[in-house]
Amino acid sequence: MVVVSTKPLNPLPSLIFSSRWLQLPLYLGLIVAQGVYVILFVKELWHLIHGAFELREQEVMLIVLGLIDVVMISNLLVMVIVGGYETFVSRLRLEGHPDQPEWLNHVNASVLKVKLAMAIIGISSIHLLKTFIEAGALGLPLCGSVEAGVSCTNSTTTGVMWQTIIHCVFILSAIGIAWTDRLMYGGVRDEHEAH
Repeated sequence: MVVVSTKPLNPLPSLIFSSRWLQLPLYLGLIVAQGVYVILFVKELWHLIHGAFELREQEVMLIVLGLIDVVMISNLLVMVIVGGYETFVSRLRLEGHPDQPEWLNHVNASVLKVKLAMAIIGISSIHLLKTFIEAGALGLPLCGSVEAGVSCTNSTTTGVMWQTIIHCVFILSAIGIAWTDRLMYGGVRDEHEAH
């Protein structure tokens, strides 16, 4: 049973605690960004449908990977909006709602960090896969430097190398976050389980 204190806070602690509502416009802005991603998704889907008979298999695959990328970024936005609001601003009070995300039951700042790190790795993986698909064109001139109709590439060997290194750094960062979380909270959980 949770006991709710009815004792009013002093003015300064009350002001500091109320400052969490300054984050509300940030979350509303992310909702607008989510809408922009919906528009981008529809635009790319239209490009795929419209060019279905003219596009080569590799081009279709790249567009589909772009669609998956948009969906994964959108999922990341939902996690940040819902999880961040619930953790840092105010409770959503969704208990018993049939559409309540299962992960929201046990969300806290630590869980949110790990979930965000995993989502960023997923997004980075999609970008890296798109780069690897285009890697067969390495050595061709860059697309901005040739006229239309000439085979070209958007990737360079150095770009592929740096993208791979950055992806590996994301993976190491996620492992570091999870490991740090385990060190910080693992012992506390073990003590609670022992009692």
